[in-house]
Amino acid sequence: MATSALITAEQYIAMHFEREPELVHGELVERPLPTFPHGDLQLEIGSRLRALRRSYPVHTGAEVRVRIAADLYRIPDIAMWTGPEPPPALPDSPPLLVVEISSPDDRFNDLMQKCAEYQTWGVQHIWLVEPELKRCHVYNNGSLTEVARFALPQFSLEILAADLFA
Repeated sequence: MATSALITAEQYIAMHFEREPELVHGELVERPLPTFPHGDLQLEIGSRLRALRRSYPVHTGAEVRVRIAADLYRIPDIAMWTGPEPPPALPDSPPLLVVEISSPDDRFNDLMQKCAEYQTWGVQHIWLVEPELKRCHVYNNGSLTEVARFALPQFSLEILAADLFA
């Protein structure tokens, strides 16, 4: 029977990795390697969100490690905070929006767990993009709803799924 050694958040923060894993309740969890469609969508969506800062006090980051709880650190594909100042280097307050883009090696249960953690933490908008299936979803209260567009009405932002996969 295999066992895994638990590590503390302090040990996790001090470690250096080639590809940063997440820390989930003392265990290092490797993230799947992204594909080109994943990276392309991350850049496209991130660019559209980052462009909002010309008109609104928003701060967007890609693959920013966030502290959800004392022993829970996640790395969302894209996160966007609001407010006059950007979040600290290691954010510990929830962003307004988190975007997760699935990779072929992602497990559905793991994605749903992440989304649930984000919502419990206080993230208001959770978007999930499936490049291989060309689908967009909004997560809320334990379920995914497929959508034809992502929207943040307070910023007059609308991103059509058809445009993302054109």
